[in-house]
Amino acid sequence: MHQVVGVRFKKAGKIYYFSPGTFQLAKGEAVIVETSRGVEFGQVVIGIKTVDDNDVVLPLKQVIRTATDKDKLIVQENLDAAKKAFEVCTEKISQHDLDMKLVDVEYTFDRNKVLFYFTADGRIDFRELVKDLAAVFRTRIELRQIGVRDEAKMLGGIGPCGRVLCCSSFLGDFEPVSIKMAKDQSLSLNPAKISGLCGRLMCCLKYENDMYESAKQELPDIGKRIKTPDGRGKVVGLNLLERLIQVELTEGERVVEYTMDELMAKEVVSTEAAE
Repeated sequence: MHQVVGVRFKKAGKIYYFSPGTFQLAKGEAVIVETSRGVEFGQVVIGIKTVDDNDVVLPLKQVIRTATDKDKLIVQENLDAAKKAFEVCTEKISQHDLDMKLVDVEYTFDRNKVLFYFTADGRIDFRELVKDLAAVFRTRIELRQIGVRDEAKMLGGIGPCGRVLCCSSFLGDFEPVSIKMAKDQSLSLNPAKISGLCGRLMCCLKYENDMYESAKQELPDIGKRIKTPDGRGKVVGLNLLERLIQVELTEGERVVEYTMDELMAKEVVSTEAAE
């Protein structure tokens, strides 16, 4: 078992665990920690707690210290420097006529590295660009190609729902989203209606998916022959959220809607295959 604190380096970034050491850290405090990228400034989003060995990557790095006002000033200076670096890099990309789009620039807290995030349709030979940038900034340069989802997360925006994008406001990690989730929720399969600003399937399709999966296990499949209080029929529609079943009765050729509780109470549900 280990005592840890959860630290986030960006507003909706991934949460990383660090050992608090002798510090009594509370949620919301700013800290200085050592990461694989170097010394970084982050914010505690999960207070001190005990976790199992399997829930952390060992060995745990320790929090170096709590952040001071001077550290916060350095962070702001780095943000200002990143804006200028963005302009320089954009100009260099144009000079080298590279088919790439610069998305964001980030300095590490200790300024040992400048990271340039970009998107491109394919692989880009940016060796000459790196040489130019290194000559200008005189520090380590890293160009990192990202996907369209990461681009949306960095830039932000307003989704089709009218709210700020989930990925840029609270989602730490992207989870796999499939077209099957849209089908299970009886949504339109028109790409324009189920895609986000990034052009990929909307992350929110995942939110209720577990509930739909659970409901599908309880309700009969469309096409199944079942027994109802009004006779035998075939399932022609389902409302998974309200657990309603639409049945086309064999006799009378009419469609009747039943609740699952009504059918189960009378023990009339059958699992006969559709003819």
